[in-house]
Amino acid sequence: MIHHLTRRSLFFSALSVPAWLKAAPTQQAALPQSNVSLMAGEDRRKAVFEALMAIDDEIKPKLAKKKSVVIKPNNVSTQRQLAATHADALRGIMDYLERRWKGPVFIAESSAGDTFTGYDNFKYLALETEYKKFPLQLIDLNKEALYQLVPILDDKLHLVQVRLGARLLDPEAFVISSAMLKTHNTVIATMGIKNMCLGAPLHAAPKETPRWNDKRKYHGGVRQTHVGIMQTAQRLGQVWSLNVIDGHEGMEGNGPGSGTPVASRLAIASTDFVAADRVGIEMMGVNPDWPGYLKFCEVAGIGNYDWAKIRIRGENPEKLKKKYQLHQDIERELQWMGPLQEIPPKLG
Repeated sequence: MIHHLTRRSLFFSALSVPAWLKAAPTQQAALPQSNVSLMAGEDRRKAVFEALMAIDDEIKPKLAKKKSVVIKPNNVSTQRQLAATHADALRGIMDYLERRWKGPVFIAESSAGDTFTGYDNFKYLALETEYKKFPLQLIDLNKEALYQLVPILDDKLHLVQVRLGARLLDPEAFVISSAMLKTHNTVIATMGIKNMCLGAPLHAAPKETPRWNDKRKYHGGVRQTHVGIMQTAQRLGQVWSLNVIDGHEGMEGNGPGSGTPVASRLAIASTDFVAADRVGIEMMGVNPDWPGYLKFCEVAGIGNYDWAKIRIRGENPEKLKKKYQLHQDIERELQWMGPLQEIPPKLG
């Protein structure tokens, strides 16, 4: 059910259990191997386009069944380009779509700040006039104020509901994540899945009162953040279509907003979000056991994280790997893997 933000009730009077939270089979179903394209080059736009062409046979059948395309950029910052999706990465996606799509295209974001400030600073507005084969519209999901409710665990290990932008849950939309390679201050590394799961929660639009921000509900603890991302991915993943990761210039150190650039000069794409992010982890030289939310997504059957089940189309990944410097708080971040203090104290 889609809600509008003028409706203030945050909780159902009687909490029903969604189908995706019902008991899973005792044995996890085996996923088929996943194809991930990996392209390199000095031209960001071209590398993204070529990454999509490399898996064209998987994209086209899915695209043909949809009524719209929704591209979700990553604008965790509305001021610093290194922390946000570059317009040329979006152009690479649009170049691919221009040859295959005639319907509406939406670039939709729920930025941590004012979404249209980011659109303006990063020159997204020019895209509306550059691509005229299909209608292109830029959307601020916070101002659009349409949402669906999804439950996650809070810092007290209680289920709370968060409001996710409805466009990112539209089963008739071809939903694309356009993110980057970046280190992170809570979950070690951020790419496509983190972009979708922490970009989808809404917050109050500018000048709206009272002020509120559902993104904050994810930051209840070093372990809960990983679990909350996985819980959100279980719902969003039902409509995910394509994960595009721009690694032309990644971010190391104190990401996702204050790190420094790394010239990785690559692009990654896959219809399997988990597999694409795993390739991104490899390209950053990060221990694949460290990003808990990706490990949880694997256990939940959202996609392939096992390197043996991923087939690379394009470049040899061994030739493109770089060792990214991690966030200065990496030791604190890794505490998600350690023992959990009983909350509340153990009883019985």
